[in-house]
Amino acid sequence: MKNKIDLTWTDEMSFDAHVNGHTITIDADEKVGGRDLGPRPKNLTLVSLGGCTAMDVISILTKMRVKPDAFRVEVEGELTEEHPKYYHYIKVYFIFKGKDLPMDKIEKAITLSETRYCGVTAMLEKVAKIEHEIIIEE
Repeated sequence: MKNKIDLTWTDEMSFDAHVNGHTITIDADEKVGGRDLGPRPKNLTLVSLGGCTAMDVISILTKMRVKPDAFRVEVEGELTEEHPKYYHYIKVYFIFKGKDLPMDKIEKAITLSETRYCGVTAMLEKVAKIEHEIIIEE
C-alpha cells in the first residue's frame, strides 16, 4: 500500500500540503524566513503520533464497552541539540475524564496501541524513547 501527498510552494517558506483531499498549510517561524501561516513539519510528527494512538485507544476502549466522559492526548517531544534535529524523547499523556474508569482496560488499550496497532509509534520508537502517562480526571 502506498500513500502519497503533495506539497505546493505558496510563498517564502510556506507550502500547502494536500493530504487525503484536505489542505494543510505548513510554514516556518518568522526568525527563519517564514510568516507563521501554519504548523512546522516536525510538530506534525507529534500530531501524527498523538492522532494514531488516540484513535487506537478510543477504538479499543469502545470495543471493551468503556466510554470516558472526555478523552484527550497531549504529546511532548524533545529535540536533539545537533543537526539534523530530531525527536529523541517523546512523552504521550493520555488524559481521561470520568468516574470509576477501569484502569486495567485503559492500560490494556494503550499497550495494544503502542505494541501492535500504531504504525507511527513503531516508526518513531526506532529513533526516540517513547513513554506515556495516564491521567484520570473526575
